[in-house]
Amino acid sequence: MRLSADPQTSEPTRSEPGAPHVVREAERGLVESAVARFRRVRARTVALAEPLSPEDMVVQSMADASPVKWHLAHTSWFFEEMLLARRPGHVWADPTFRYLFNSYYEAVGPRQPRPLRGLITRPGVAEVMAYRRRIDEAMVEWLTAGGLDDAEAAYLFELGLNHEQQHQELILTDVLHLFAQSPLSPAYQTAAPSVSAAPGPARWAEFDGGQVEIGWAGEGFAFDNEGPRHATLLAPFRLADRPVTNAEWMSFMADGGYRRPELWLSDGWATVQAEGWVAPGYWRETAEGWRQMTLAGLRPLDPDAPVVHVSFYEADAYARWIGARLPTEAEWEHAAAGVPVRGNLAGAADVSAGPLRQQFGDVWEWTASPYVPYPGFHPRPGAVAEYNGKFMANQLVLRGGSFATPADHVRASYRNFFYPQQRWQFTGLRLAQDARARARRPAAEPGSFEAELIEGLSKTPKAMSPKWFYDEEGSLLFEAVTAVPEYYPTRTETALLKAAAAEIATGFPPGAVLVELGSGASVKTRLLLDAAPSLFAYVPVDISAEHLEATAAALRADYPALRIEPLAGDFTGPLSLPEVADGRPRVGFFPGSTIGNFTPPQARALLRSIRALLGPGSGLVIGVDLVKDEAVLVAAYDDAQGVTAAFNLNLLARANRELGADFDLEGFEHEAVWNADESRVEMHLRSRRDQAVRVGGRRLSFRAGETVHTENSYKYTVEGFSALAASAGWRTERAWTSEDPAFAVLRLAC
Repeated sequence: MRLSADPQTSEPTRSEPGAPHVVREAERGLVESAVARFRRVRARTVALAEPLSPEDMVVQSMADASPVKWHLAHTSWFFEEMLLARRPGHVWADPTFRYLFNSYYEAVGPRQPRPLRGLITRPGVAEVMAYRRRIDEAMVEWLTAGGLDDAEAAYLFELGLNHEQQHQELILTDVLHLFAQSPLSPAYQTAAPSVSAAPGPARWAEFDGGQVEIGWAGEGFAFDNEGPRHATLLAPFRLADRPVTNAEWMSFMADGGYRRPELWLSDGWATVQAEGWVAPGYWRETAEGWRQMTLAGLRPLDPDAPVVHVSFYEADAYARWIGARLPTEAEWEHAAAGVPVRGNLAGAADVSAGPLRQQFGDVWEWTASPYVPYPGFHPRPGAVAEYNGKFMANQLVLRGGSFATPADHVRASYRNFFYPQQRWQFTGLRLAQDARARARRPAAEPGSFEAELIEGLSKTPKAMSPKWFYDEEGSLLFEAVTAVPEYYPTRTETALLKAAAAEIATGFPPGAVLVELGSGASVKTRLLLDAAPSLFAYVPVDISAEHLEATAAALRADYPALRIEPLAGDFTGPLSLPEVADGRPRVGFFPGSTIGNFTPPQARALLRSIRALLGPGSGLVIGVDLVKDEAVLVAAYDDAQGVTAAFNLNLLARANRELGADFDLEGFEHEAVWNADESRVEMHLRSRRDQAVRVGGRRLSFRAGETVHTENSYKYTVEGFSALAASAGWRTERAWTSEDPAFAVLRLAC
């Protein structure tokens, strides 16, 4: 059984034909979860109707609205028509309901005209509620009997739940319109709607544009009109960081906004004249000032709340008045990438994960985009082909959700749509402007930290090379890592080198140059230098020039007879040894099990490049960590003191320091796992939430739970590593191994 958002992407699991459905243990939890969710959604609809009298529920206040009783019945009709009726021998609860409560599905059959739904006085409210209970019982039976084993049915079930959530919002908008017609201005609820007050002056958030992708990314549920995901090209733009407020709208009104035809589209100005608009919907001017009809009744206007109940025409006129425009839906969605939905819902504290505030869950925000199909859009087969596709003309797209939108129904790719003159919905606006193309930053040097960071974080899945750990701060942190009790490799290898240094050094030709790759503090190197006084020179190679020079200065003081020529560079790339190595035998030193940071193919390539760097007849002393108990391995990379976590997170801190990135280090957590199939420990940085980060002029998004794979540490057997080395042209002369925790040092020759 599966709850697939798109049955085209997965194959259903079915019982044998004619066999009774058997719920396996693995399925039982999913069935129970589906039943619980179904009941929760259905119960909320009923709860929304509870404050209403039967008389409230049967009146239709305008053609665009529907009676609450009709919403209660239609959402039940949907489950019966689209799901239950698929079963052979289905008996309709009442055949007349197929006519009365069909909304717009031509494929299903004729229906009561929408403007006349208020004339359906029978069945009464009690009969409709009985109908709901009957459908609820039938649906629970259908779920527990394996209805979701069919992938198309699973999609229709998800569609039915999301369809009902849409009608939950419609119930509130339609009740508000109904109550606004009453001279009593009754309150539907006692508390004022939960919307955010404007947190200070609006600011512009800049976006570079370029080629971006929008549309449903394939996770969770989405309506068919949210896809396919596709690329689009955006010019540089800016968005206001919050919606327009009531106070700001009053300035527009005071400046004659509703009396100045030059601000309006032609159709908009005609609508203003025909409707007599002088203010947003539900605004009333009284002796005490402007008041607003809300679900809590007639209330004083909150100047800091987002303006609501404005049409597209009004939103467009306001934007023109203030010297701005409305965003396109592609701009809006690109700007929303990585913004945490939950943290930006109405009533929730804003999360500093991006430049925009109040983006979700206060008001639906008009865009300048017509509601048209995305490239490659195809309606789903069957009656639900009419769900969205046939409305793709003469309407405009809105984004973001309102306070009345169920919290788990909001997402960045959601495309709401209404006609430009409609304003009974909870609709507002956020401003946009064209941005001058800012002077482009010089392109990051290929192979630089900036270039590789942007490249690595743009991948799927995200990944970074561990070589970038080792700036000065990272090198110091790694030295601290080597001292924690759980991190055995350093102390084990050091003890092994101390015991075997004299034997290892017997393989060094007199006058040789020792070349250490990734030298760090050169602590272990001193053991070899002490055991091999005949060495002519030492060439430490490290990516951190600052750390390298400090280490070289200390070594010169302690080994005055030894030529020390540090080489700052990336040992994984092209290198040229200093002149001190010319014409002399060379021995490489590669301790720390650093070879484990590379995949086996990468390790083979690196060993070949080391052989080419050192030349024929050279030697290589290399440290290799060996396979051992999983608990020991994971603890070594996730110590109790959190030193390894700080070392891992320093990669992001380095980006902030050097590149001006804005990583929130609290938004990521260190993670170490043992991958037995690959025989490696993996280190990751896991995003704690949806967020977006700017790096080098690029805006990079992270989903909650998404990781950046920062390091591998492959573990070998001596025999397995010797075979890998042999494939790169090295032969193993000798291997020294420690007691548990097992570690090996090998001396190779070519």
